[in-house]
Amino acid sequence: MTLVKQQKTVNHGVLKNVEFPADIRKLNIAELNTLAQEIREVIINTVASCGGHLAASLGTVELTLALHYVFNTPQDKIVWDVGHQTYAHKIITGRKKKFASLRRQNGISGFPRREESPYDVFNVGHSGTSISAAAGFAEAASLRGDHNKIIAVIGDGSMTTGMAFEGLNWAGDREEDLIIVLNDNEMSISPNVGALSSYLNRIMTGHAVTKMRANVKRLLKNIPGIGKYIVRLLQQIEESWKTFLVPGALFEELGFTYVGPLEGHHLKDLIKNFENIKDLTGPVLVHVITKKGKGYKFAEENPLTYHGIAPFNVETGLALSPPSAIPTYTGIFSQTIVKLARADSRIVAITAAMCDGTGLDKFSQEFPGRFYDVGIAEQHAVTFAAGLAIEGLIPIVAIYSTFLQRAYDQIIYDVCMQKLPVVFAIDRGGIVGEDGATHQGLLDYSYLRSIPNIIVMAPKDENELQHMLKTAIGCGHPVSLRYPRGKGVGVSLDGELKTLEIGKGEVLREGSDLAVIAIGSTVYPALAAVKRLSEEGFNIKVINARFVKPLDDELILNTAATIKKIITVEENVLPGGFGSAVLELLAEKGITSVQVKCLGIPDEFVNHATQAQQRDTYGINEEGIILAMREMLAK
Repeated sequence: MTLVKQQKTVNHGVLKNVEFPADIRKLNIAELNTLAQEIREVIINTVASCGGHLAASLGTVELTLALHYVFNTPQDKIVWDVGHQTYAHKIITGRKKKFASLRRQNGISGFPRREESPYDVFNVGHSGTSISAAAGFAEAASLRGDHNKIIAVIGDGSMTTGMAFEGLNWAGDREEDLIIVLNDNEMSISPNVGALSSYLNRIMTGHAVTKMRANVKRLLKNIPGIGKYIVRLLQQIEESWKTFLVPGALFEELGFTYVGPLEGHHLKDLIKNFENIKDLTGPVLVHVITKKGKGYKFAEENPLTYHGIAPFNVETGLALSPPSAIPTYTGIFSQTIVKLARADSRIVAITAAMCDGTGLDKFSQEFPGRFYDVGIAEQHAVTFAAGLAIEGLIPIVAIYSTFLQRAYDQIIYDVCMQKLPVVFAIDRGGIVGEDGATHQGLLDYSYLRSIPNIIVMAPKDENELQHMLKTAIGCGHPVSLRYPRGKGVGVSLDGELKTLEIGKGEVLREGSDLAVIAIGSTVYPALAAVKRLSEEGFNIKVINARFVKPLDDELILNTAATIKKIITVEENVLPGGFGSAVLELLAEKGITSVQVKCLGIPDEFVNHATQAQQRDTYGINEEGIILAMREMLAK
């Protein structure tokens, strides 16, 4: 299977005549099955070219086709959870010809976006939002008297989020028409069980049976004296059989009509069941079993590796780019936490369903009794860590910057207010690239430095990262340690870890014409920019701030007193960020004679592109810093 074959698949076969869901409703089952295979080829080849979320989207091809075939989208609304599973949805909703631009600058997003298509009814990227959003759509439809159907599609992993259960609790009690499709790709199911389950549910959801059940219930209720007791007894018997045959008792208790499990790759049965379900009233939960990576051997065998993957060779499954000799920041964090944990048994590690992504896989293997994966439950992870800390342990909570936002309240009140020694190892801090707006780690400086009692720091390179991690676990305070996505700078690593002085930056280069104060991943671009201008005779000071909070007041104030031009550089939004902290310090001390320019991300969301393109757009790379320095030096 080659990239050439992708173009052939788009222009030939069944897919060539499919642009929108109305087109697939003209197809028979055999044509739909052919279409499913053609869509898989497009997904595999496109992701092989540009990277993306492969395994989950391969697992939902038939489910996507069945939903759009049965329901009148976009009048009927499909609310996707997370969005990793929506590539087939994008291909059949008017974006087939644009699909090759997936996750590329000015191309289509890897996640549902309302700006792209009326079929994308809700912007997503984080887990657990679909049920609550769909409940809102259903309530609005009820208030307007509309009869369009609302369908939420949520994965079994996302069902671990507290928000998903909040949505279930609300929707089950309201009794509005709402269909929730639970896409379960972790449970195995044999063909026989799937066929039997599908058959039983076709019977259970058929119009005749549904109408008969309602009529019998109404007649029995009218029997004087004992009618309601007979109905209750029959309901208990029905519940017992359902619990015996299918795992749906929990959802039934929450007020949902449970349907499933259904075989998620059998189009004929899926379509028949959804046609039956379509006319049911009240909240319905449809349990669908799918296989991650379906149709691509390597993804089926290793769905974790092919969840989110860089460009790869379709024939071999291997990455097109050879592994870098320079370790990633995540890799350095991984080896450092293991090293520290060997020396200190109080260290425990917590992640929210991102063991490999956060680099805790090695820790989990060496210290299984001290490792906790709590699922997609960041709020629980933080408060759980607080409880561990009170009991004398040192919890390291490893979570991506964009996902830690979900636990903001817990960071404030459960950790910082109690001054607990919890270390937040914040991966993917700053620009993240192709995942786009929902995954950028550009807010943590701002949302953390406003919290009392927390220390906020960021390393300039991978060597400083390991020293900062040692500093964090030994300081006895809540600590945010933020580091970027991708490989390090390539510096050598010290064999012995040392403790840094809290709140102290370092001068990397002396100068008198201008000062550049950089933090984290912007330090080396700043050094490179200054080196180039020094060749033109300029004398520029470079400071590695190290800490966003507490600032090195003495160093910054002394610099402001001797150099009247300062540029701050950060990979964070400017409102409330590191540059704002410097400006606040100068204002507090009444220093008004200094020119200050802050480089960072303006007050906007950053869309998908490569990391290099994004840094270039916002002027926080070497060229952008040079431009800012030239402008200030010219004044």
